[in-house]
Amino acid sequence: MSVDYTTEENVAFIELKRPPVNSLDRMTREQLVSAIHRAAQDPTVVAVVLWGGVTAFCAGADISEFAGGTGGSAFAEPTLGQVVDTVEACPKPVVAAIAGVCMGGGLELALGCHDRVISENARLALPEVRLGLLPGAGGTQRLPRLIGVANALPLILSGNSVGADQAIALGIGDRAKGDNLRAAAASRARDLAGETLTDLRSRPARLPDGVAVESYFEAQRGRLRSALPAPRRCIDAVRAAVTLDFDEGMRFEGQCFRELIATPESKALQYAFFSDRRAAMIDGLPSDAAARQVRVVGIVGAGTMGTGIALCTLNTGLPTVLIETRPKALEQSLARISATFEASIEKGRMSLSERDRRMSSLKTSNDYAALRDADLIIEAVFEDLKIKQDAFRALDRVAGPDAILASNTSSLDIDRIAAFTERTDRVIGLHFFSPANVMRLLEVVRSESTSPSTLLTAMALAKKIGKTAVVARVCDGFIGNRMFEEYLRQAYFLLDEGATPIQVDRALEHWGMAMGPFAVMDLAGGDIGWAIRKRRAVEQPDRPYSKLPDRICELGRFGQKTGAGYYKYDAQGTRIRDPEIEQLIASYARDVGVRRRDLSDEEIVSRLILALVNEGAKLLAEGIAQRGSDVDVVYRHGYGFPAHRGGPLFYADELGLLRVLDRMEGFRQGYQGQLWTPATLLLQCAQRGTRLSGVIGASHV
Repeated sequence: MSVDYTTEENVAFIELKRPPVNSLDRMTREQLVSAIHRAAQDPTVVAVVLWGGVTAFCAGADISEFAGGTGGSAFAEPTLGQVVDTVEACPKPVVAAIAGVCMGGGLELALGCHDRVISENARLALPEVRLGLLPGAGGTQRLPRLIGVANALPLILSGNSVGADQAIALGIGDRAKGDNLRAAAASRARDLAGETLTDLRSRPARLPDGVAVESYFEAQRGRLRSALPAPRRCIDAVRAAVTLDFDEGMRFEGQCFRELIATPESKALQYAFFSDRRAAMIDGLPSDAAARQVRVVGIVGAGTMGTGIALCTLNTGLPTVLIETRPKALEQSLARISATFEASIEKGRMSLSERDRRMSSLKTSNDYAALRDADLIIEAVFEDLKIKQDAFRALDRVAGPDAILASNTSSLDIDRIAAFTERTDRVIGLHFFSPANVMRLLEVVRSESTSPSTLLTAMALAKKIGKTAVVARVCDGFIGNRMFEEYLRQAYFLLDEGATPIQVDRALEHWGMAMGPFAVMDLAGGDIGWAIRKRRAVEQPDRPYSKLPDRICELGRFGQKTGAGYYKYDAQGTRIRDPEIEQLIASYARDVGVRRRDLSDEEIVSRLILALVNEGAKLLAEGIAQRGSDVDVVYRHGYGFPAHRGGPLFYADELGLLRVLDRMEGFRQGYQGQLWTPATLLLQCAQRGTRLSGVIGASHV
């Protein structure tokens, strides 16, 4: 049973019991309606408490029911909207006891109750817009009637959650009295028994005083940064709450929901939602494998990456030991950590006492011996194999016998790094993305010797510090940077042929990428890519590259840190188009005999994105990634790929793999066309009519 029904002192307690977060699948909806009817008909019951326990009220609809853009069994009766209507129509007062997660349809369910009591650990949200949808069970109609349009619309448009204090201040519910939420809700329900019940249907949805309806909503549309359909439909539905009666508004909301669920954007965002969760699943591990507890984290290197990683661990309360042999670098790192916390305090996201607690969890030293009690140590020194060799040999000597040693390398061979130690089974790659305390992606790179326990411990740490972790096998660049290499290679070739950096970046950014490739390289530092190209020139001398980026680096133009790269930068870091670079590009093309031509934005985008697709198919076939959807997770969270397009492989599937191959064949006829040989897996999927994003690799097991 997904719903438990008990009575106590004339109150019916209806408890949602569908772990882990009480999602409302069809069976749960049926049982919930039955329980409400039972309470209504029971003469001994005077009031009802609806709750889900102390950790989760309800996470809303079961998203897996939204199959194929049709809505699937989510539209099977009783629908979620019908469940909310049933609760609202109960002749006896129903009070929602909200603890923990109260999201989406869960909050809509609570809005259908006659009152709400909120626990201190509650988190409330209407996150449907993040799936390309809008609240479809009355959220756009009831919430504006409860707390006013000016308070409700930002919650609906952002999908952001609010804690108990903010929810209570907004008027969503009242604070639970005492420590027992269940008892507090029962007391409130008994107080309402016998009173005339009111619901939200008859309340007006209030606009700010003196504001005209059309001008208000037109202004809201004008503030939208997104061109996606869901935010606009959210505004339209809330407008309907103001201009239509409740039943008409509900019909309009339902119409909008059905329209949105069939859009390509919503399909991609739903795919993204599930692929993020699948990424945490590791195939082929023994059933008795278990993670070890990590009580203390060590970090070696207090540069940009080490500092960012330290912020990640400190922000989750993990005691952290930061090692740096250069006093100046350690001083700068501590200053950056302090400045980050001060900025959070200024924005109201952190209290002074919390700042002090986090800082007290940090210990620093210039001696590796300070790491002897660390359970997991992350090396974040310069990306050079000899430097990492020295670091790992030193760590192997001082670390505890069971300690896990991790490298933050972005491309180097974890198998070789592990061989520098006597504990190859307890060495793993943890590739954080910069800035480490902001970027969600963490590539967890398992060597041939990495034990299941080490792998699971790394994944558990990733979850604890709020990262989306993807497991990768060892290759040059792992998943993300190996694919990014091909993306960049095509970007440089586009410059050879006639494009400019700003044209390429604008084309990709307009298409949806967070940043274009040249803006990315200027941010990361051109010297980093230069060092990688020098290494690969030795290891793979036949690998074709444009020499243009090397010429730019030879001028000392490494990007934002030097004030110039592919762009110039002012004191605020704003990129400025640079004619000098465009002249250098034209000069280089003449030197190498490339005839320049006009390139369309469509060709620019297609060349770069399909380069990602082809390389992604290759590494998937090699077992570097576990599954096609993991490749897409890496690109969404590590490289700014637009979530509403799903990821490179999902995008290719939606475009049609035969069409992808046709475009690639056209590119084979052009400049450096030999690089456009299709991956075998891409050809196989196109011939079989299967999806690249749905491939589950085999060689990784």
